[in-house]
Amino acid sequence: MLLWTLILLPAVAGFLCYLLPREDEVAAKVFGTLVAAATVVLAVLTRTDQVSARWLSRPFEASFHFGATPISFWIVLLLTVATFGAVLASKVPRARNLIALLLLLESSMLVVFLARDLLVFALGWDLMLIPVFLCLVQWGERAQTAWRYFLYNFAGGLTLLLATAAFGVLFGTTDVIGRSDVHIVGAWAPWILAGFAFAFLIKTPVWPMHTWMPATYCDMPSPMVSVVSAVQSKAGLYGFIAIGMAFLPDYMKHYSGIFIVLGTISLLYGAFVALIQSDAKLIVAYSSLSHLGLIVVAIFAFNAVALQGAVIYVVAHGIFSAALFLILGYVEEREGTRSLTRLGAIGAANPRVAGALCIATLAALGLPGLAGFVGEIVILTGVFQSGLILPAILALIAIVLAAAYVLRLYQGIANGPPVAGLALRADLTWWEGLAVAPLLIALVVVGVDAKPLASFDTSAYAVSSPTAIVVHK
Repeated sequence: MLLWTLILLPAVAGFLCYLLPREDEVAAKVFGTLVAAATVVLAVLTRTDQVSARWLSRPFEASFHFGATPISFWIVLLLTVATFGAVLASKVPRARNLIALLLLLESSMLVVFLARDLLVFALGWDLMLIPVFLCLVQWGERAQTAWRYFLYNFAGGLTLLLATAAFGVLFGTTDVIGRSDVHIVGAWAPWILAGFAFAFLIKTPVWPMHTWMPATYCDMPSPMVSVVSAVQSKAGLYGFIAIGMAFLPDYMKHYSGIFIVLGTISLLYGAFVALIQSDAKLIVAYSSLSHLGLIVVAIFAFNAVALQGAVIYVVAHGIFSAALFLILGYVEEREGTRSLTRLGAIGAANPRVAGALCIATLAALGLPGLAGFVGEIVILTGVFQSGLILPAILALIAIVLAAAYVLRLYQGIANGPPVAGLALRADLTWWEGLAVAPLLIALVVVGVDAKPLASFDTSAYAVSSPTAIVVHK
């Protein structure tokens, strides 16, 4: 019962939020914050729960079957914490509507990451497009950004649905996520993988299917983009692991070279483009393209250590990207700009803003002791062990470039040089600090002990090694 509550509560609360007075933003924020906080607690309490209700019996069996896997639990926990921070940080015109959309987005993504049935997974995949699209329509500066986001991701959702239908017809059921005895082979298997992969590559995104992402991240309010970047972008990576590697491992490995090339291009392209941007949001957006490309390489290395590193980095990237977008939202709200050419030396007047930004940026560049470093070093170890020497070297180049663009971002905002006429605003309030504090604490906790995130059976995903669990030592 608690698991149904976790999934349905944000959706019901999101619709109820529209019943609140439009002008009463305080009531909407209090209501949304309480609901988001409740989902954090429920996510922890329902870690091992499963619920199921029969849906279809023809042309294949399908069920509303939900339950966290050892991997998806951490993404669900990340989602609930990121949503809590986003709701608390919502200070935009028509904030009630934004909070409602954040709760509806949370519910749809809970369906994706808790689904044990492929058809339900595909249903949630399409549902989570709607809140983001509506957000872009209401707050975006350009209508084409909203439609580009929708068309790209709807096309991916269509191929995912077709691949799911073919999977169900061949296997007889789509109630398979989390099972270790499901493998699809035969003439249709490569086409099913292609349908899944197309959707997953768009959602992540991976070059050259990334072109919807920069404008989307820039046009959305920072609270919404913090959740989209932190969690929605992980749906494709989770799909590759929980669906592709679990059910189509032979074909994933056969075509792994293609995905490694795409991932390597993404991590280098994203790093170089981030290096020349002056818009703070674009720097973080392209840095995400680079970081997510590294995770794609790790997944397709077919190495147990690399896979564990990928899961750690999925969570780590989600934490620091959510924190960065929230903090950049605070900066833009105070100074009226996010351009590095018009920002500078705000750290002296806003030490709490600068301190929070410092922790998040240091995690993004991979400072030891913070979450980003753990994921990167475990991934690089596994990729090197698998014999992918060139991708490992190119990944190191991208990581070095990350230090350059991330430090440029921090220095350009917090330290200087001073900009004439730049208003000195009040520092973070306690409520603003509360929104970002759980994310900053999580960066330290995961950086110090990532063992729980890597405690899953790698052999269930077509990779195994008796000495693989290096993060347990």
